[in-house]
Amino acid sequence: MLAARGYFGARSKVYTVAKNTLEKGWQYAFRDRKFKKRVYRRLWIARINAATRAHGVKYSNFIHMLNQKGIGLNRKALADLALNNPATFKAVLDAAKG
Repeated sequence: MLAARGYFGARSKVYTVAKNTLEKGWQYAFRDRKFKKRVYRRLWIARINAATRAHGVKYSNFIHMLNQKGIGLNRKALADLALNNPATFKAVLDAAKG
């Protein structure tokens, strides 16, 4: 099987073993594409939470204030602002408060 190139030993030589290894690998790849999204969301939430707590606001309260004010920034954008542009993040936080 061409897809088993680079595998070691029987995994690249014996058809049945190579097929089984590839199928299992494809299962992991399918599952982990979904799992990666969860991991990144948790990372973004942790970053936003750290930035908001530095200003005396809880994460859940911050998200609630954003929704009330109709500010439509997603967690990925908010985490990027918190990490790379703290002044802009502070402006967003103040806009959500006021």
